[in-house]
Amino acid sequence: MAQQDTDQSVNDEFIVDTEDCEAREAAHRERGTSRPITVYGNPVLHRECRDVTEFDDKLAQLIDDMFASQRTAEGVGLAANQIGVDLKVFVYDCMDDEGVRHVGHICNPVLDDLPADRRVLDDSNEGCLSVPTAYAELARPDYAVVRGVDMQGNPIAIRGTGYFARCLQHETDHLYGRLYIDRLSKRDRKDALRQMAEGTPRYPVVAND
Repeated sequence: MAQQDTDQSVNDEFIVDTEDCEAREAAHRERGTSRPITVYGNPVLHRECRDVTEFDDKLAQLIDDMFASQRTAEGVGLAANQIGVDLKVFVYDCMDDEGVRHVGHICNPVLDDLPADRRVLDDSNEGCLSVPTAYAELARPDYAVVRGVDMQGNPIAIRGTGYFARCLQHETDHLYGRLYIDRLSKRDRKDALRQMAEGTPRYPVVAND
């Protein structure tokens, strides 16, 4: 997920992703290698990714590379298919609306269905590293819970509010082959693609054939 113009412990049922953020993010990033971002039109972005089934050094290296790539692109969240890898994993380094920083990762994420009393919609602007230079208003719930496993295969749950909730929903969508512009009206989607066509990415991207 684009910005607007790990060791994790369990507290109750939700991970603690707000402690030692700078050190944890830097450790991942420094072990990783930044990769270019795949953009709208690349087939890997438009289909559901494969479940992670092997929790090994290769997965750990992918997560490190994703943190490095996210930092290069100045993003707040990144799904594996955004660097061309067909696996259900995303990383994040995102502030919530209270200015609290969250850093972490999750494999095989599934969003909880929200009860009606928690479905308060926020229609803020949203952008995507895979739709560079484009932004559009998109209504999403301002609260989200996503469940999956960490890089060791341990069950985890992540809770987010405000902008961080938007990030969790956005990245989970990616892993099921859905970009944020797929949720827009035809008119707004056309406008976002026009913005992308007219803009110049500030980070390396993979050109579509």
